[in-house]
Amino acid sequence: MASIDDVVRKQKAGAQFVISAQMLRMKPQDFDPLALSWLEEGGPGFNVIGVPHRTVVDGEFLISRVTVIRTTAPV
Repeated sequence: MASIDDVVRKQKAGAQFVISAQMLRMKPQDFDPLALSWLEEGGPGFNVIGVPHRTVVDGEFLISRVTVIRTTAPV
């Protein structure tokens, strides 16, 4: 299972990239609250940009993918 830190470390400062539930081997139900916290507070070494991609699970819209930009903050 890829960790978020592993994914972010591979990117250069200023790089834009996608983090998805599938990439982290998570269900959208588990990824959504994590992505919401990244939207509000930023993530470990990145900030969310743009509009998150949502998918419908059991009639509920959940975040399944976000586009982020790598910051210079250490991971």
